[in-house]
Amino acid sequence: MRKVDVLVVGGGASGLQAAITTKSTYPEKEVVLVRKEQQVLIPCGIPYIFGTLNGTDQDILSDKLLTSVGVEIVIDEIVDIKVDEHACHTKEGEVFIYGKLILALGSIPTRPKWLKGAELDNVFTIPKNKVYLDAMIKKISSTKRIVVIGAGFIGVEVSDELNKKDFEVTLVEIEKTILSKAFDEEFGKIAEEHLRERGVNLVVGEGVAEISGKDGKVAGIILSSGKKIPADAVVLSMGYVPNTEVAAKAQIELNEFGFIRTCEYMRVLPCSNDIVAVGDCAEKRDFVTRKLDRTMLASTACAEARTAGMNLYTLSPCKPFTGTIAIYSTAIGDHAFGTAGITEARAIQEDFAIISGSFTGMDTHPGNLSHSHKQTVKLIVAADCGMILGGEVYGGFSTGELTNAIGFLIQNRVTVKALLTMQIGTQPLLTGSPAGYPLIKAAEVIVKKMRL
Repeated sequence: MRKVDVLVVGGGASGLQAAITTKSTYPEKEVVLVRKEQQVLIPCGIPYIFGTLNGTDQDILSDKLLTSVGVEIVIDEIVDIKVDEHACHTKEGEVFIYGKLILALGSIPTRPKWLKGAELDNVFTIPKNKVYLDAMIKKISSTKRIVVIGAGFIGVEVSDELNKKDFEVTLVEIEKTILSKAFDEEFGKIAEEHLRERGVNLVVGEGVAEISGKDGKVAGIILSSGKKIPADAVVLSMGYVPNTEVAAKAQIELNEFGFIRTCEYMRVLPCSNDIVAVGDCAEKRDFVTRKLDRTMLASTACAEARTAGMNLYTLSPCKPFTGTIAIYSTAIGDHAFGTAGITEARAIQEDFAIISGSFTGMDTHPGNLSHSHKQTVKLIVAADCGMILGGEVYGGFSTGELTNAIGFLIQNRVTVKALLTMQIGTQPLLTGSPAGYPLIKAAEVIVKKMRL
């Protein structure tokens, strides 16, 4: 039996950030992080192990981030939590008595029970597990035709990376366009064009009815239309669910989607001052709609973890987590896509009265420089007050940080009129023209509509 001030369960992005923030905020406290993985992968880098990176060894999260600030790492697995006793039992027989407990349990990929053939050999998911992924890379190396089911960010990125290695890749998405939960249709169609240009076969607007097999191995897929597509391997990219089995066993309350219920300080509900939950296992609400949300992002997880760490012993009303803004970005070759907040389609679905506006310019001035890229910015704002609710970007490699900037605007409830008065820095090689900056010009388009 061992007593510790703070016990962190889980070594992914949220666990790492929570441990670092806690130790930095309360340096006198002993912080121990328990994880079952010998080596932890950088979550957002996982799709790139199939192409750009040379396997999982180039996607390792350094333990120095933890040890350099005084966090102790224990390789083991928490299998039982005794809330009343403030005790956690491990697979190896250790018992930790904690003062504060941070649950960063993460998520696991879904393998739908309704999908016939999902249990066949050479049907894979994309977990955050180095051992599994190493074995997967080895197995698919002897295949040629791969079908990826699900065209969210993971599905799109894995498809593009496999395509780089000369696999014959088919990406199947039941929605009308790829990336449909994050982008409005016009952006999804641009992404589709770029994937097709790069050699990925796309099937959109049609679902998968069955994975067919022969001698226990994948032989292909059967679409809902009855069409058959041959395949040597199938990758399921159909979402993730919170990894909350050990929490449920401890009778820690879960919401309707299986996430651990938390308050805005990430403390577990009903009110617990000694247990917090962060990352993919923790309940979250959409910043704009205030509804329960299933967003699972490393960026959201780290923001929650910082909130939990800073408020672990003493609460500050200046440091709550006020909802996920869902800031995503991705790249297809030299083309990048970013989104923050809610899409126009989602805003309409949720009954918001909105105005949207788009502008297309260049990300440098002059726009004929060798690295110049067309840049399109779309803003979605509240019709009555002009508050920015969402934004989408298509462009070059500056897209990621521009998307982050839009996220800052949303979180600070900036209006489109206030945006027009903000000063921006400009440099020909690095930004669009100050007279044609797409973010500002999109705001101008909206303000003109508001005058009508």
